[in-house]
Amino acid sequence: MTQIIKEGGKTIIKTGSRIDTMNANQFEQDIQPALRDGGVDLEMDCSELTYMASSGLRIIQKTMRTVTQLKGQFKITNVSPEIYKILAMTGFTKFMKVEQKKD
Repeated sequence: MTQIIKEGGKTIIKTGSRIDTMNANQFEQDIQPALRDGGVDLEMDCSELTYMASSGLRIIQKTMRTVTQLKGQFKITNVSPEIYKILAMTGFTKFMKVEQKKD
């Protein structure tokens, strides 16, 4: 389940354990208010994320584009080595800030 947490001027989106074709649309709907709310400083906390399908990558790309258009900042944090590998392989780590989980 997606959680949206406001912390000062920052908005944190906590993903659930999976973003796949079954829940991608719901995930996208869940994060829309954060973007409309002027979520120009957005962090996606992936500490619980264990699986991400291409539909999840597409949403992340769309979210990043929206935040960039709003002249905001976007980063993905607490990424597991498995998810980081997917993000690196697809080139996401080249154009967005991705921080791996700290031990």
